[in-house]
Amino acid sequence: MGKLTLSPTIDQTYVIDHIDDGSRDSFYFRHELELSRQQEKDRQFERACNTRFLAFQKLIELMPDDETIALEWENDECQAAIEIAYNSAIDHFLVGDWEMCAGQLELLLELDPEDHMEATIILAYAYIAMQEFESFDEVINDVNDKYIDKAILTLWSEYRRTGKIVNGELVYMRKHYPTYYAEFVADDHLADEQYLADISSERPSKEALARELWFRTEHLWITFPGFIESLKQHHASLGR
Repeated sequence: MGKLTLSPTIDQTYVIDHIDDGSRDSFYFRHELELSRQQEKDRQFERACNTRFLAFQKLIELMPDDETIALEWENDECQAAIEIAYNSAIDHFLVGDWEMCAGQLELLLELDPEDHMEATIILAYAYIAMQEFESFDEVINDVNDKYIDKAILTLWSEYRRTGKIVNGELVYMRKHYPTYYAEFVADDHLADEQYLADISSERPSKEALARELWFRTEHLWITFPGFIESLKQHHASLGR
């Protein structure tokens, strides 16, 4: 296999290069990323996860032990490596391996300090799941105030700390994100044909995007029951 190496750029970042050592096979992050996507299309989900994780391990092996470096986002191989690291962290997030997810995302943010993948959002969810509230407090301000995730993260973090819903934050969510609010206090979240057609369209509706966020976070509310029930109880007390 051809040898992977890091080469510095004039922008104080690094690019991933390949040194031809005469062997037939070379490892390319771009290839592994496309392979994992094809495996998902073929519904080989476990293989796709394994492909991403093995590629992530290859990325770790490439990193120097004595310094923190940033990868050049405009480089195709670096961008593919960053996407693989993020997607592998999502794999662990979805199965509830919060510690591995957080570790991967922390490394990713070192490699991509501009956070092109917006990894901070998922990292914040993982910190709350682990009750690492000091770490959560350090990253929450990096989540854009315009994102619905900021409102949900704020509500959930307070609930995990105190067991209570902050009414003011709930009213804020209801006022500024009414579609998402309605989805999170609804009794049913159907992945029916109408939703699937909507979310896969060129311009998904707000309702479809809200349901997509529910599905992306549903495992959290199953693993940590009580939060959604409390949301619904406070919703009832607020009135329609």
